[in-house]
Amino acid sequence: MTQPSSTTATQDPSAGDGPPKLECRSVWKLFGAGGETYRVDALDAADNAALARAGLVGAVRNVNLGVREGEIFVIMGLSGSGKSTLVRCLSRLVEPTSGEILFNGENLLDASAKRMIEIRRHHMGMVFQHFALLPHMSVLGNVAFPLEVQGVPRAEREARARKMIELVGLDGREAFYPRELSGGQQQRVGIARSLAVEPELWFLDEPFSALDPLIRREMQDEFIRLQSVLRKTIVFITHDFDEAIRLADRIAIMKDGAVVQTGTPEDLVLRPADAYVAEFTRGVSRSKVVRVASVMQPGEPSSAAPSVMENVPVAEAAPLFADGVQELCVTGRDQRPVGRLSRQAVADVMMLG
Repeated sequence: MTQPSSTTATQDPSAGDGPPKLECRSVWKLFGAGGETYRVDALDAADNAALARAGLVGAVRNVNLGVREGEIFVIMGLSGSGKSTLVRCLSRLVEPTSGEILFNGENLLDASAKRMIEIRRHHMGMVFQHFALLPHMSVLGNVAFPLEVQGVPRAEREARARKMIELVGLDGREAFYPRELSGGQQQRVGIARSLAVEPELWFLDEPFSALDPLIRREMQDEFIRLQSVLRKTIVFITHDFDEAIRLADRIAIMKDGAVVQTGTPEDLVLRPADAYVAEFTRGVSRSKVVRVASVMQPGEPSSAAPSVMENVPVAEAAPLFADGVQELCVTGRDQRPVGRLSRQAVADVMMLG
């Protein structure tokens, strides 16, 4: 049978400069007795109906994707789609049934338990929906805790923890306890704690979904700011498409354990792979997903023109045209000009809805 596709016809999941930082190859996770010996490659054996007849649940089914260094890769889907199980497979907190998971070229499924502990402690950071702060420890103690587990000397770990606390905007609250903090502040502590180990790869599983809408928006802004400074390789899980398109470089949409399409927010909204993705993205305003880079023109505007980054959605650039501004200077990640954005180009996109 034909396996579920994990990308669009034109989207190479590992495309980019050099090999992906993290790569999945035909990853499966089956729950149920006999899952370890079940032949998913047998004819007509891998769809949900066949798995159900065998008493199995295909939580992750034939996932193939690549996460590039320095990108925010969002995995999303409805409840039960398999996104949280997949992210736990990527770090082997849940053991995949079969496939390969390559991190810097090393197959994690061949790694010993001791090696996986080393990788998680020194190369991976994790933030989950529930903050899981230690109530008897101060902010400083919570952020420094993973470094204490690593055996880092106290002076060094506290210095690094203070740096992370400052980075997330909590300086001055080092001696506070979790009960003395708001929900948003507690999540900032969780973020600082995961960053203290200076991870190469950062997993965030619905980190803001427990927060109220205003604090959630504030945390998204903070996350965008942190990424502009740190340039981490990030796998971010969410069920909120508005959150996904605001944060993601690329998005993978899951359904019934399979990835049905991978691409940029623009790809998914403007070129959905099937009816499911089209319905998933139906209510999204085009101006929220079309990036400035897609509609800018070559050349530089006048030196007095306001600037906007090339990866910003057109909807966020539109307010900069107030007070008679006719064009913006578009800048890249290095803050250097890469083009110009006209008022008319923005108006054309906004009219599409």
